[in-house]
Amino acid sequence: MIHIITGSTLGGAEYVGDHLSELFEQNGQQTMIHNAPELNEIPNEGIWLVITSTHGAGEFPDNIQPFFAELEGDSTDLSKVRYAVIAIGDKSYDTFCAAGKQAFQLLQQAGAKPVAECLTIDVLTHPVPEDAAEEWLNKNIQLFSN
Repeated sequence: MIHIITGSTLGGAEYVGDHLSELFEQNGQQTMIHNAPELNEIPNEGIWLVITSTHGAGEFPDNIQPFFAELEGDSTDLSKVRYAVIAIGDKSYDTFCAAGKQAFQLLQQAGAKPVAECLTIDVLTHPVPEDAAEEWLNKNIQLFSN
């Protein structure tokens, strides 16, 4: 099972999550999308794919902020979790993809093991972030096999 965890203000990360979920399922993998993630509702094992935009001055979007605040203030052991992060942002801001980069670090600090480096998608270069995410997934799909 691949748990797709989205952090979105305007829906972009949710669109990417929905699109990648379809691609995973076409590849025979099961997914569960968490658009309002709660740490205690996602198993501390398996594969997590976090897709988040950055809000304001480098913060997490409102829907995912409590999830990472709890993870940061908690001693949850994620050593049985493998993960990847897709960060969506606008390179004209000095906080470009800050939330995704922070998510990557917080998961690693909790013991989770990255399957790939944090993917940053610049919406100025890729106005349809689903396309860049699909291209990345096609190159890395084998990393998500159970």
